[in-house]
Amino acid sequence: MSEQLDNAIARLKGLARRGHVGRLRRGVEKEGLRTDRRGDIAQTPHPHSLGSKLTHPYITTDYSESLLEYITPVHCRPADTLAFLADLHRFSFRHLGDELVWPASMPCRLDGNDSVPIADYGNSNSGMMKHIYRRGLDARYGRIMQSIAGIHYNVSLPEGFWPLLQELEGAQHKPQAAYRSGRYFDLIRNFRRNSWLLLYLFGASPALDRSFLTGSTPDKLHAHARETLYAPYATSLRMSDLGYQNKVQAQLKICFNSLSNYVGTLRNAITTPWPAYERIGVAENGDWRQLNSNILQIENEYYSDIRPKRVAQQGETPTQSLEARGVEYIEVRCLDLNPFLALGIDETQMRFLDTFLMWCLLSESPWISDEECDHLDDNRRLVVERGRDPALALAVDGQERRLADRAEEIFSELRQVAELLDITEGEERHREAIDALAPQLSRPELTPSGRLLSALEESGDEFVDHVLELARDQATQWREETMDPAREALFTQLTETSHQQQGDIEAADTESFDKFIDAYFARARESRAAESV
Repeated sequence: MSEQLDNAIARLKGLARRGHVGRLRRGVEKEGLRTDRRGDIAQTPHPHSLGSKLTHPYITTDYSESLLEYITPVHCRPADTLAFLADLHRFSFRHLGDELVWPASMPCRLDGNDSVPIADYGNSNSGMMKHIYRRGLDARYGRIMQSIAGIHYNVSLPEGFWPLLQELEGAQHKPQAAYRSGRYFDLIRNFRRNSWLLLYLFGASPALDRSFLTGSTPDKLHAHARETLYAPYATSLRMSDLGYQNKVQAQLKICFNSLSNYVGTLRNAITTPWPAYERIGVAENGDWRQLNSNILQIENEYYSDIRPKRVAQQGETPTQSLEARGVEYIEVRCLDLNPFLALGIDETQMRFLDTFLMWCLLSESPWISDEECDHLDDNRRLVVERGRDPALALAVDGQERRLADRAEEIFSELRQVAELLDITEGEERHREAIDALAPQLSRPELTPSGRLLSALEESGDEFVDHVLELARDQATQWREETMDPAREALFTQLTETSHQQQGDIEAADTESFDKFIDAYFARARESRAAESV
């Protein structure tokens, strides 16, 4: 263990025993495709009885009309987050008829690009902007890539933790917002160095249906049965070049060395034209094909395994909110749905993630050079494609290291961080999570990706057929279980109020969509930098 990490843990343990450290805060965003009983992507509109996807705070859609997205509030206890997420599922299944929610990250059976319907958010300017942004994604990358689902894990440190850490590190001279943002970026850089471990432990997409591919089959994929393709040692094809990767965005080279660099790079990307996107066109005779022809239409188009975030105020873009008030929380974006879990995630995984993120924060985190950035990209690529290969070696601190050996070292340090977090909890839940996952380091077949491939090999099932059976079992579970009566009443009320809110927004719009978009991007180019951040 590094001296910095050892000292930080030792000093924070004393504060934790006196009740000064507090609990992490987290929320979950979970996506899932609606499908019919045969395992084909649903072509039906988002159910009206689930509320307006434009304004509902907890149930919406991502790219596609068929891609449900559940959003939990922020909780201090993982069990509370999971309980809320479970009730969102129970409520949804009361309104889905015979439809299912696909429990895997790689999609169900598709029928070409047009079988993935683009989400419709109504005729307000804000709703049209969301829809046309998605049209742009179709024009740039195709719809099929947008049918992939995942889990986003949002975490923040307790507000009272930052002054304590600032004092321990002798950094009281820095404005607190600037200190907090800088330390979150320290966390993010270490996350980028070590996110391969999460891909190994939680990757659950080693196989896919042939209908996901529109061209020739890549050499790295092998055939299973008639309609299934897989990579023998893959962990997360969702995070490979088959999934959310983009060569144009790769040139941005964002390695998260500072808030100003991050914001500046993204702002440049949403104002810099790209020739291939210019050829697509923007608005032809009132037919909008994309929001603009720049490298990014908006900041959310940037694909990354982690993002610094802050809740934006009215009239702010995401980066403007970061500029003005600093980083509020981080969003982990590299997590596959675990198809064997009804929620796609469980408390063991959440406790591990909390420990991992705290370890990233407390460990030494030098800036990432361009050369190191390339090595980190290579490490992630190797793990998503070959992570369960026992001979796989990664580039770590300028040396080649076996994945299993480096993972064991990290687990040793994570156990120390888990002890710190467990002092606040009053029980050993984080340590138990580390111990529960440790056997996967020497037994890759225990990982979700290993379990899925083993199940396909042993049964001979197609990917779609096997996951469809899991989806049916989970649907039966959600339909039979009772939910919290207060939450059921809340969700029922939100159905009505969210539709009313959408109607109010549409009625209040007075300017044309062209003027709305011009005004939006004029504001988006403005800096909101604050000296304290």
